Amino acid sequence: MNQNMIKKLQQMQKEMKEAQEQLEKSIFYGQAGGQTVEVEFNGAKEMQSININREAFELPDDYDMLEDTIIAAVNDCMKKIDEETQETLGKYTQGMPGMF
Repeated sequence: MNQNMIKKLQQMQKEMKEAQEQLEKSIFYGQAGGQTVEVEFNGAKEMQSININREAFELPDDYDMLEDTIIAAVNDCMKKIDEETQETLGKYTQGMPGMF
């Protein structure tokens, strides 16, 4: 490999690392049940908060529905994080097998 190619790869690696760090600091929101349950995660997929509209459930009768709604909200948020990760980092990994 020539020096120019090595410098380009190092620059790309630096940009990818910065993009990953920015992505991990980003906040993502998921919801389900018409905003009955809302969750907040950072880009590292760590839950930051959950908000449950208590008026929408009559506990303990609605525990099953509450659990399903929480799962749906978390899955909604995870999908958004995955999509943003693909969009942000995909340009660096395009054509590389096993990468995003």
